[in-house]
Amino acid sequence: MTQRVELAAVIDRLAVDALITEYAVAVDDGDWTAYRQLFAPSGRADYRSAGGIEGGADEITAWLAETMQMFPMRQHLITNRRLEFGTLDQDVDDVARVQADYVNPMRFAKPAGEAAAGEREPSTAPDFICGGRYAFTLVRTHNGWRLRQVVVTEKWRQMAGLPSDTGGAEF
Repeated sequence: MTQRVELAAVIDRLAVDALITEYAVAVDDGDWTAYRQLFAPSGRADYRSAGGIEGGADEITAWLAETMQMFPMRQHLITNRRLEFGTLDQDVDDVARVQADYVNPMRFAKPAGEAAAGEREPSTAPDFICGGRYAFTLVRTHNGWRLRQVVVTEKWRQMAGLPSDTGGAEF
């Protein structure tokens, strides 16, 4: 490999990593416009293993915007990223695949003014945590790397005070 090819590969790795980070931040911040912009025009996502839906990026964005209202506090931690490129021609339609583990603590919304006995303010500690694996497929577009497909495989979930559940029960 030449230095120029190696540098281009490093730049692509950094760009793909930044896109995965933007994915987590957009969901956690509820920035659905930014979330939608992460996808290629034909992009799709599959959240069925976590009790969600599968569909095109517009449908998924609308579903997440509605569903995530029940979790005003959420924080995706995406780790152990394994990246594999298809043929890299440094051109449109190059493909990358990322497999990454996640842990996602969340807090259910509480009615306004509700606090546990003895609390001055409602707790912000998570009361729902899940974990699993993402499989991202990315494609290089004229606007940079974009998500072609996101598949979520939830492996576990736990509600505060309850034992872990190994299934992907619905929200």
